[in-house]
Amino acid sequence: MCDSGIVSLESKRYTKIEVSLHNKRTDCWIIIKDKEHPSGDAILAHAGDDSTEGFYGPQHATRVFDMIDDFYIGDLQKD
Repeated sequence: MCDSGIVSLESKRYTKIEVSLHNKRTDCWIIIKDKEHPSGDAILAHAGDDSTEGFYGPQHATRVFDMIDDFYIGDLQKD
């Protein structure tokens, strides 16, 4: 917390290697536009990897794009 009483909301950064370790049904993360998100069964083929292209495919209703930020857990650390 800052002296002013305002909490700093700095994003957590993850390396691609860290994200790649979360590749199981019970612990599944994906990368969408350089941001990490927990995920589920439907995208296990891309678990621990970049799913940006598939996420923006025609299978998703437009409301999904509004909801994705609710699942954001951090940013991809650039190498």
